[in-house]
Amino acid sequence: MQAPPEQLGSFYLGAVYDLENGKRTETPVNYDARDLVTHAVCVGMTGSGKTGLCIGLLEEAAIDKAPALLIDPKGDITNLLLQFPELRPEDFEPWINADDARRKDKTVEEFAASTAETWRNGLADWGITGERMKLLAEQTQYTIFTPGSEMGTPLNIMGSLAAPKLDWATESEAIRERIGGTVAALLGLAGVSADPGRSREGILLANIFEHFWQQGENLDLEKLIAAITNPPVKKMGAFEVDVFFPPKDRFNLAMSFNTLLASPKFQSWLMGEPLDVDKLFYTAEGKPRHSIIYIAHLSDSERMFIVTLLLENLITWMRKQSGTTSLRALLYFDEVFGYFPPTAEPSSKRPLLTLLKQGRAFGLGVVLVTQNPVDIDYKGLTNAGTWFIGKLQAERDKERVLAGLKGALTEAGKSDATDFSTLITRLGSRVFLMHNVNDAGPTIFHTRWAMSYLRGPLTLPQVRTLVGKPEPTPAHVTPASAVLPAAEAVQAPPAPAPARQASAAPAGFLAAQPTVPPEVTQTYLPCVIDDGAAARLAGKRAGVQVSVKQVQLLYDVGLLGAAAVRFVDQKRAIDEQVEMLLLAQGGRQMTGLDWGRAERLTLSRNQLAPAPEVISGDQGPFFAEIPEGLANAKTISAIAKDLADWLYYNSQLDLTVHPDLGVFRRPGEDERAFTIRLQQAARERRDAEVDKLRTKAEKEIQRVAEKIAREQQELAQDQAKAQAKQTEQWVNIAESALNFFTGRSTRRAVSSATSKFNQAQQAALGVEESKQAIARLQEEQQKLSEQLRADIAAITERWNQVAAALTTEQLKPRRTDVDVRATALAWAPVWQVRYDDGRGERVTSVPAYTKAEA
Repeated sequence: MQAPPEQLGSFYLGAVYDLENGKRTETPVNYDARDLVTHAVCVGMTGSGKTGLCIGLLEEAAIDKAPALLIDPKGDITNLLLQFPELRPEDFEPWINADDARRKDKTVEEFAASTAETWRNGLADWGITGERMKLLAEQTQYTIFTPGSEMGTPLNIMGSLAAPKLDWATESEAIRERIGGTVAALLGLAGVSADPGRSREGILLANIFEHFWQQGENLDLEKLIAAITNPPVKKMGAFEVDVFFPPKDRFNLAMSFNTLLASPKFQSWLMGEPLDVDKLFYTAEGKPRHSIIYIAHLSDSERMFIVTLLLENLITWMRKQSGTTSLRALLYFDEVFGYFPPTAEPSSKRPLLTLLKQGRAFGLGVVLVTQNPVDIDYKGLTNAGTWFIGKLQAERDKERVLAGLKGALTEAGKSDATDFSTLITRLGSRVFLMHNVNDAGPTIFHTRWAMSYLRGPLTLPQVRTLVGKPEPTPAHVTPASAVLPAAEAVQAPPAPAPARQASAAPAGFLAAQPTVPPEVTQTYLPCVIDDGAAARLAGKRAGVQVSVKQVQLLYDVGLLGAAAVRFVDQKRAIDEQVEMLLLAQGGRQMTGLDWGRAERLTLSRNQLAPAPEVISGDQGPFFAEIPEGLANAKTISAIAKDLADWLYYNSQLDLTVHPDLGVFRRPGEDERAFTIRLQQAARERRDAEVDKLRTKAEKEIQRVAEKIAREQQELAQDQAKAQAKQTEQWVNIAESALNFFTGRSTRRAVSSATSKFNQAQQAALGVEESKQAIARLQEEQQKLSEQLRADIAAITERWNQVAAALTTEQLKPRRTDVDVRATALAWAPVWQVRYDDGRGERVTSVPAYTKAEA
């Protein structure tokens, strides 16, 4: 079949399936991405095609640039990284199961070739091209996180113990819920069998978390263990803490956590990327990310621990977002069995319920998948707006699913007379019933071919191969000199002379600092790099191995201006004050000082030093001569006025703006955060424009459809009339023939036959006119539908290229917004490095007050 036109926000899941005839139709099934905001449930037995459907759904989300957090308890979702756009057998070969090849009586190479051919034919059958597969690979970054292991990307769970950036005054209930979930997960991980809400262990830990988090202090396991043995709170309810929870018993609890911390295996939980949901959803550049949390290798308690922490952190992230009706991000849980039971209360259940109830308002979609439909809390799933139901194994499975679906329909305020039981019974492999509360009724469809190779669950070693990590090698010691680049292999400078001589001062510099009048303010820029770093930088500049002969500290003289410039834009609610430190140096004559050539320092005023750096020997410090007239308070005051004028005319705050969206990059906002915010705004505008266009176009299409229906009704009437007139005509002809042979008068009969003939002709003409009218209307309807698709594609493309429309606007200060706070004679430290690069001795200067090169 032909794939539907590419439209962001529309997920190509498959094609309508004709249950009566048992075959796939040519009508594609497109799923509106925004419907995922009302969440989805997918159930089906092993072999139902559930994994293929869900992989296809996630592929569409990736193409739509929707970030996703994918919890993978079995290892199936790692198949998303098995994308081979070229479909070459050698791409498939490393992932072929040798047992599968053997069962087919083929070599691995032969089986890889046949698999590649199967995938090529399957994709072609669904109209999926290599270009679409390349688009999938380009739109999203995939990362496999392996908490507790270094086979993939490790995940540092200590970030989850950090104080959430929420306001206690308004979010205290939410923070306490997170504390409860975190405590439950920690107790389970430590093997402590205790009710997190009622036991003294749970209450103590909750109080410890609340104490530190209220003060904005982060926790780690060491700090937690210390707080257990010596609690920061002295009373628990009406009792002293030692009465409520005696020290001996607290020590035993602390030992349980210390055992975890001391375990070499646990160290891998403290490595890798931090558990930061924002970074799991987006890369450092703001590119959408699909983060697969692989937990197939963990024990049950470890799985529950990491899942609970993920969900709690996701809730915190969610509550910091603005409201939206568009899909902002996706949580996908590949097998929810055991994490969302109907009666038990594992630590993962409460945060899952919270996400299902509140995620919609923030654009967070939740997709829960299971092959065990009996042990699921369907009451909690009444918030799910879309149900994907595949082939089920047992009658009780079907009954449980139907009960859950009925609850979802009731919650949505809908009634449906569809016989779901019969439909589900007739489902086959890769055929699903989709019930979407946003659609008029259920849809039976056949899932499309997955672009990713569905190899099956991957093991940890296979994950390591997939992500390109090398095999672990035995540790060995490498001499430091063997790994130093040539530019850093510099010889240490000679030991300083025991006494400093005046003759050691370089040309143009003095051994003693020049004196200035007391009314002239002096300041010193700090030394932020030492002589060793300066020597390495000199070698780096030279690009070859150098021998450093001498490093000296020189203080050059200039004028420092400290100013604050305020930028105000009331319309955009911008009120930004920029602090500036400018260093102007004009050589030996400071006449005609140009602040436009001044150096903008990255220092703050409190970093300035009150005195020069003290070093021994002939390294210095040495001081430049003060330019004529600079050591004069009046001169410096006049220069301050020049600085104020220069700042007024030349200062500006650049704002990156999208004129159509009205979105701008806030002062101090990093590019990544702005990119993410811009993409979300573009997605929302795209969805709104498509909705408006579709509403208008569908009215026109419906108007034409109603005309077609009327014309078809008229056609049926005209055809019936024509048939009747034709019958009358033949009767009259027969009557005329009979009269002729019996000798009766035929004049009247012939006249009547002629009249009937004319009437029949007119009736036939009416039929033909109706057919032509219907054809014209159908053509008009087709053109309207094609125009709608083209207009939607244009809207989609325009908002997909949102960055191209960005412009830069300059915000200028008012005269009163420029405040020159101080001007002073400034001494700027510089390391002068004398070295030999093999071609002779050379001298270079390295500023000591900045780490720009370092």
